[in-house]
Amino acid sequence: MAKLLLHTCCAPCVIYPLEILQKNGFEVTELYYNPNIYPEEEFNIRKNALEIYGQKVKLEIIYHPYNHQEFLEVIGGNTARPARCIKCWELRLKKSAQCAKQNGFEYFSSTLLVSPHQDQDVLRNIAERISREEGVKFYYEDFRPGYRGAHDKAKEMGLYCQKYCGCEYSIPESKAARKK
Repeated sequence: MAKLLLHTCCAPCVIYPLEILQKNGFEVTELYYNPNIYPEEEFNIRKNALEIYGQKVKLEIIYHPYNHQEFLEVIGGNTARPARCIKCWELRLKKSAQCAKQNGFEYFSSTLLVSPHQDQDVLRNIAERISREEGVKFYYEDFRPGYRGAHDKAKEMGLYCQKYCGCEYSIPESKAARKK
């Protein structure tokens, strides 16, 4: 059974990818590394929801401490989409690949691939480049077909479902989109 480190942004987004990856024969460990999330209270709420879900499904999770400054430094003045998103994805995918390599995982992937709000082609290209640079395999699958069902399941389980992507710049964007 191949070992895979799955970068995880939140509990609802891990449900479907985890099911698929386990069906495909992977031994999955989660990585909660999300310096983009703002404020720290939101980071902790999402972390707690992941812990609750992880306990229910007996999942091993690696946690990185909150360090929002790391995200701010990486995006620099690029606060508009898609520039900040691309920098954010690069940051989290690179850390995922490095963590996978350091801890003996054969593969890495991300729950970012479940969101219909993320650019799959850009994510895949970034991850494949990082895979080559870091020397650890990237597992790609379009998990978007399971997005809605997983979020419905999360609500049924009483898991926290966030209202915005994570960073402070996505809060007003999300509010504007909900008004439409």
